[in-house]
Amino acid sequence: MLRVLIVGAGLTGSLCACLLRRALQNRVHITVWDKSRGTGGRMMTRRAEDSVGADIGAQYISATEFYRNKHDSLYSELLSAGVFVPMSCPVEGLKQKDDSLNFVSPDGMGHIVKHFLQQSEAEVQLLRHVTCVSRRGAFWEVEFSEGQSEAFDAVVLTMPVPQILQLRGDLPECLSEQQGALLSQVQYSSRFGLVVSFSKDSSLNLPYGFKYVSDSPIVRYLSVEHQKRNLSSLGPSLVVHTSVSFGAAHLESPLDQVQPIIFEELQRLLPQFSQVLTSVPGCPGHMTVLEKPLMLLGGDAFTHSNFDGCVESALSLTRELTQRLTH
Repeated sequence: MLRVLIVGAGLTGSLCACLLRRALQNRVHITVWDKSRGTGGRMMTRRAEDSVGADIGAQYISATEFYRNKHDSLYSELLSAGVFVPMSCPVEGLKQKDDSLNFVSPDGMGHIVKHFLQQSEAEVQLLRHVTCVSRRGAFWEVEFSEGQSEAFDAVVLTMPVPQILQLRGDLPECLSEQQGALLSQVQYSSRFGLVVSFSKDSSLNLPYGFKYVSDSPIVRYLSVEHQKRNLSSLGPSLVVHTSVSFGAAHLESPLDQVQPIIFEELQRLLPQFSQVLTSVPGCPGHMTVLEKPLMLLGGDAFTHSNFDGCVESALSLTRELTQRLTH
């Protein structure tokens, strides 16, 4: 049985695992590693004991008519399974395209990733920080943070490009000069996210579920989680995203210095690699580093930074994996 490792348990990695399972069924053993304690990547939902869980990355999905048609089977699957639903809460300050529809996940955006991982029947292992990939004949030997390693027939790397470029081993030599130049052009924005959770008997009655803030140099976005997902049985939660400029200016600052600044601005307003800024030129969907043994790179850095961008990369990766592993 072919052994395929997908590094990164975010949207691209989880959907790639799901699609690969459907394409090759029981002919492949799929393993997904992630360095974090939970799955989701930039679609992670943080749970709280007595309050509504908070989406600390992507807040909702905005789908144009073009991508709703192109990815119709996936949208239909997620809607019919109740994984996400049309967004019904008011949004302030949103500049929306005329043909776009917005969706939220009642159980949190991380549930989308969990759905695809469950469908993939992949072996998911967390707290596995990949540090080195080495070519061993027809296999890849992949080392992780504990100094241990495993061998795979094919490896797909979907983590942010800067983390890919930091890997030790044979990957730097396998990248062509052109590939290295393309990857070096990828840029990400950085911002801080703050989650404020309230007890069940607290009241947070704001006239919106989301708000894009235009009059603050610090705060860019507010999400009232219980109103966004139409939940009232738990205490409310508020998610605050800072502006990119504030994130860049305080990127190296200790969190205990940044948090009071955000809180102070939040009081005025109320009565993590974030997004890809510059993708790989040409938006190819994926990059093939080596054909034997197979090494692919994917993620929204190879398309565009939203739900459909991750879908496009996962589809591109799956087509390449299916073609290479079955011939």
